[in-house]
Parts: sequence; structure tokens; C-alpha cells
Amino acid sequence: MTAIATEAAAAREADGATIEFRGLRRSFGATVALDGLDLTAHPGELLALLGPSGCGKTTALRMLAGFEHPDSGQVLVDGRDVTRIPAHRRDAGMVFQSYSLFPHLTAVDNVAFGPRMRGVGQAQRRSRAAELLDLVGLPQLADRYPHQMSGGQQQRVALARALALRPRVLLLDEPLSALDAKVRLNLREEIRRLQQELGITTLFVTHDQEEALSMADRVAVLRSGRLEQVDAPEVLYARPATPFVAEFVGTMSRVPATRTGGADGTVEVLGRRMPVTGPVPAEGELDVLVRPEALRVVPDRQGTSRVVTAAFLGAVTRLTVRLEDGTEVKIDIPGHAVSDLPVGSPATVSFPDHPVLVDRRVA
Repeated sequence: MTAIATEAAAAREADGATIEFRGLRRSFGATVALDGLDLTAHPGELLALLGPSGCGKTTALRMLAGFEHPDSGQVLVDGRDVTRIPAHRRDAGMVFQSYSLFPHLTAVDNVAFGPRMRGVGQAQRRSRAAELLDLVGLPQLADRYPHQMSGGQQQRVALARALALRPRVLLLDEPLSALDAKVRLNLREEIRRLQQELGITTLFVTHDQEEALSMADRVAVLRSGRLEQVDAPEVLYARPATPFVAEFVGTMSRVPATRTGGADGTVEVLGRRMPVTGPVPAEGELDVLVRPEALRVVPDRQGTSRVVTAAFLGAVTRLTVRLEDGTEVKIDIPGHAVSDLPVGSPATVSFPDHPVLVDRRVA
């Protein structure tokens, strides 16, 4: 059994580390980066921190790494308070967006750098570096310098370097955002495979919802320094807790609705009474939020809706349909069905039977 395989077995047996953020607050002047963040990453899971720029996700990651300190609150690893422990004494490996490889070192020497600083002997550290390069699929590039490698190859080396000290926690700060689409797709699958194989607790910061949903065991959505929702990807998508989560994760259309006035938790949409998930705002005009795949559209010469655009997305075609009141909604249909609903054709749109999420109308 190789050293890496032995390490993976040991990591799975140890179940990884538990990470806790307790009431983290951090301000930069008048800007509040974190506003009482409470969040736990379970042993061995990949937890994605997702949100728009400035929501606090990178600040939280840097606090775990030891590069930032909170104004108040705690960071704990396996119940141990590491809030004020220096970064070099934390058992964490970090991969940055910009790779941050040493340009004057070869791939194998970049990976071996951490063990070298810890006093590991040359033969042992080079052996480990070689095994890690093999693990990330780059054994043939051991003697190349960063400028001789592609962006995807450099990021794989950076990942191997982060793993060289056998950290119990892996931190990924938008590591794929500088790569092109195909390389990004391949590398995110590789990162997920390695994370599961090693059983290492991982926090992954991204603003890309597709990355978060496809890679993570759970996704934490942040907004203005606060946690909006943390759930498994399929739960987050199908049952968003707030309108912000609904619109940030995936595509949503807004359709005007009215209160029914009853106590049965319903609203009226396009002449139909619909059950509601979550509270109905007490004041203001209302919108219903609905996913493209949840709506139904059929050709109808007498229909009051009209197809405005059609975008081919592979297995499905996404239509933009203008309803009778002028509202435009996105609707996904099978690709083969688009010939029945050409642009400009009349149609009828229907809503699903399941409960809908309601929000105040956006001005």
C-alpha cells in the first residue's frame, strides 16, 4: 500500500475534522463582512460557501486559515478554539485562486516546500511530493517550472502542495475561477474525487452556483455577512428557505400574485389558487417565484401567452414566454418539442400543483 493510500485509509477512519464558526463578526471600517456567522462543517464533508461578492465567504475562510481574526466570535477545529492561533500552527492546507506557486521552483519542489520548512528529510519529502503529483495526475511534470505549465496544471500542483503536510482541513478559495470552462469542469471533478478519497474536511469558497451544487455535500449561502440557508444541494434548489436563496441558486421567474384573504395559506396566480411554502408578506404587492422546469407550456391557438425567445441548452430548450399581463417567464422544455413552440407562437402556461414561494414584488 502506498503512503497516500495509507493516509487516505487513516483519514477515513478518523472521519476528518469538525469545523465550527461561532458568532463570527468582522468589520472593515464601515463595511460589515461577517455579522454573527454560525456554521458547522461536519467531519469529512465538502462544505461550499456560496454567495455574491462581498458576502463574507472569503473572510470566513481566511479566519479559519488564520490570515484574519474576528472582532468577536470563535473558530473551532474539533472543539479546540483556534481563533488566535497563528496561521502556520493550524492544521490546514489552502489553495488560492491565483495558484501562488513559487516561480523559481519545479513542480516537485513546490509540493515539497512545506515539508522542507518542517524539517522533513530530502528523500522523504521528495518521495511524498512525487506521490502527490501522481495523485493529481501530473507525475510527468515533476521537473517543470510554473511558466511551463497550463493554468489547470498549476492548480493541480497547488492542490498537491496544500496536501503535502497532511492537513486535517483543506481550504479552497475560488480555485477554479481563473480557468477556462472545460478545464474547470474536469478539475472540479478531480478535486471532489480526491476529497472523498482522502476523507478530508473541506471548505470551498465560490460565487459559481453550478460549482457549489455539483461538488458539495452541503452548500451554505451567505448574504451580507449572514447565513441565509445551509442544506444539501438538492434541498437548497428544490426548497429554498428565502427568496434570496431561490433567486441566487438557479433560475427563477417572478409572476404577480394576490392574497386570497383566507387563512388557508394560499395566493392567487393567473386565476388559480396556489398553496404557499413559507410566510406570505403582510404588506405590499406579491410575486410568486417559480423554476423554469416547474412551469408547463403547450401550443394553443387561443392561448393568451406568446413565445418570445428560444435558447438551445442541449437536452432542453429554454423558452421566454410573455404572459397575458406582460410578465415574462422562463420555461424549460425537451429539445425535440421546440418545433411545436416556435418564436412568436401563441401558447398556454400552467403552474405546478406543489406549493410556491412568495415574496414582495420587486419595484
